[in-house]
Amino acid sequence: MNIKILDSWLRDYLKTKATPQKIEEVLSETSVSVERLEKYKDDFIYDIEVTTNRPDLMSVTGLAREASTVLNQRGVEARFIPLKLQAEKGQKADFITIKNDPRLVNRICAVVMDVRIKDSPNFIKERLENSGIRSLNNLIDITNYVMRTLGHPSHIFDYDRLSTKLLIIREAQKGEEIRTLDNKEHMLQGGEIVAVNDKNTIVDLLGIMGLENSVVNGNTKRILFFIDNNEKNHIRKASMSLGIRTEAAVLNEKGLDSELSYEALLYGIKLYKEFAQGTVLSEIIDIYPNKLKEKTVTVSQEKINKIIGVEIPAKKSSEILKGLGFENIVENNILKVNVPSFRSGDIEVGEDIAEEVARIYGYGNIPQLLPPLPNNFGPKSYINEFYWEKRARKAMKYWGFTECYTYSMVPGDLLEGPEEGAVEIENPLSEEFVFMRRTLVPSLLKVASENKKRQEIKIFELSKVYLKKENRLPEEKLMLAGIIKKQNASFYEIKGIVEQLIKDFGISDLNFKESERGGLGSSLYIGKEYLGEIEVLNTDLVDFEIDFTIILKYANLKKTYKPISKYPPVVEDISLVAGNEVKTENIINEIKAQSVLVADVYLFDQFENSRSFRITYLNPEKNLSSNEVSSVRKKILTSLREKFKATIK
Repeated sequence: MNIKILDSWLRDYLKTKATPQKIEEVLSETSVSVERLEKYKDDFIYDIEVTTNRPDLMSVTGLAREASTVLNQRGVEARFIPLKLQAEKGQKADFITIKNDPRLVNRICAVVMDVRIKDSPNFIKERLENSGIRSLNNLIDITNYVMRTLGHPSHIFDYDRLSTKLLIIREAQKGEEIRTLDNKEHMLQGGEIVAVNDKNTIVDLLGIMGLENSVVNGNTKRILFFIDNNEKNHIRKASMSLGIRTEAAVLNEKGLDSELSYEALLYGIKLYKEFAQGTVLSEIIDIYPNKLKEKTVTVSQEKINKIIGVEIPAKKSSEILKGLGFENIVENNILKVNVPSFRSGDIEVGEDIAEEVARIYGYGNIPQLLPPLPNNFGPKSYINEFYWEKRARKAMKYWGFTECYTYSMVPGDLLEGPEEGAVEIENPLSEEFVFMRRTLVPSLLKVASENKKRQEIKIFELSKVYLKKENRLPEEKLMLAGIIKKQNASFYEIKGIVEQLIKDFGISDLNFKESERGGLGSSLYIGKEYLGEIEVLNTDLVDFEIDFTIILKYANLKKTYKPISKYPPVVEDISLVAGNEVKTENIINEIKAQSVLVADVYLFDQFENSRSFRITYLNPEKNLSSNEVSSVRKKILTSLREKFKATIK
């Protein structure tokens, strides 16, 4: 968001001897980005970019309040001069009744006035024109002047053109048509906030733009001065769908301070009296169904100092916060801070309070030092989920895989399971994206199918899936999945990749068991905890999917040093024939169980029904004799014959 204001306008609310250059400097250091300071006659224009979370700074008074606090903290005397307004007492005549929908509008302030249309005074014209707002006449200019001064949009109707004593606020229906005051026709999408008269004719598109059928003209004698504080999401959606991006819409969609509405009304009345010979005709209308709740944030000065990294006295923090409009008390070094209404949208926790103190104290005053290391600093203190994700992605890349990012939202045919067991999206963007995925593999298979010309595909994805929970938000699980598509795709290639990845993460207790899904492949476990699956879909396609959250639970970088034995190992091979129902894993475990001298066993060859294993014997204390090896070998062969009815070749 950007705003341009004259220095002379700012100084209506900021009493200081600081130069415009100094104001530019301190604001840019702490609050907003003053992109340019331009000379204009005997004045200066500030061209300011305001972050979207600070709509309160899209106003002259907001910037004056901010500048006064920062200048004082920099040793330059400054004082914020707030508007002084008096409540108006109107007549009791029956001029207008407004029926509000509290779901749509938080507060409505309105009044009927007798006015005279003419040109605005030169100073108002000059201030608006240099702010990027075209001057039209005194009636319209005052609404823009109120908006720029206080940061809250306002609107006027030609009261007589309304031809009604009743305004009803409601949601628009799809297909209703309007003509805005810029003489453009729009078909409403449904859900926009509109005002209709007693004949159900739309007379205003609230929070965005007035309509041609109720706008003031050269014959206007009476106006309805109208301040509406709207529900921000409705404004955002309507403004974007209709393509009407007025400054009022940009402000309203940020969520404006509803406490400011009444002040804007009183200020507008004051200006109409002064510059349009205005007279209040009706009583003051103030409909306020969604009154802001008071918000208090409690934070210790110790926490503030820890976050900032510098010792600031609690008295100093309290002074800074009071200058910004945060009334507070300090008790036992604890600050109890009342959040002002104009900051209720972005101040929630103690860290937010610390940020306010830090930026006004000055980021340049914070020493450029690394934070002290904790006493227990070590591998676990700097390793988190993102480290392991990066490590996994890097490993998969070096093993020849390409990373994919697929949609979290999927159609029913990519669910793998009944639709009622999936998380269904209430307002899907299209008929294609209706459910939240609960597995990554179908999306990867779709990617592979869309790349038919490639003879070999190795892809993976590390992303979340969403599991349905009754009456609760879905469970989000981080999963790692991959597929290999090529001629003679091998289960063992995927198995080796998974094994090496788990080993690289410092996990040793990985087990492969018969697939629980009934197909070719294997179920994976870490200890007794289910990890995932490897599936052989056909001769040219193998996939895997494992639960990365379980990997994170066991992953570690601890290394145990094991010295190389001084004594040579004895290595020998055995070949055997066992039934297909006998798992290789069980054979290996049985061989290892026969003696502590068996240091390693692995399957190194398989042909038809024959399996060959390489066994390493080792005693770290001495050389093995042939008799010792022979004794262990005899136990191994006897056990394999008896337990698996294996035939030794």
